[in-house]
Amino acid sequence: MQKSMFAAAAIAALFVAGLVAQPRGENSFHDSTGSGSTTTKTTDPATLAARQVNLLTHLLTLTTGQQTQATTIFTASITANQALDTQETAARTALLAAIKANTTATITAQATTLGNLEAQEIANSANADAAFYLLLTADQKTKLDSINNDGFGFDIHVPGGGH
Repeated sequence: MQKSMFAAAAIAALFVAGLVAQPRGENSFHDSTGSGSTTTKTTDPATLAARQVNLLTHLLTLTTGQQTQATTIFTASITANQALDTQETAARTALLAAIKANTTATITAQATTLGNLEAQEIANSANADAAFYLLLTADQKTKLDSINNDGFGFDIHVPGGGH
């Protein structure tokens, strides 16, 4: 019972870390109370990576060296994925225009482009997770594996992984 409660709490914490590390929409941090108080949103890769590393440090008791390396790894991944966002926006705009014009060849081409961009984002994130995993001690790996045996931020179906 206690182990399952820990696992549930840890999974929830990783989910929150993923949300915190994501760029926010234009108004997502604005105070809706009318008090005029707002918190500046950030899409800065270093800040987003630092948030992720802070949570991982709390969950896994990362050393200072691990924190530094993890910050570098996740900053590079977030930067790479943000660079793909412009291409994704352009492809979505072109897809919408193709839908409205009923040009099936362009629809197919833009859908393929979007699929390829998504694949690149997944690969960037998975490679960062793999590099981070290599930094961990055996005990930290065991703790992380017990939290989520399906992958860091993705629902990856691994043979024998419970799916």
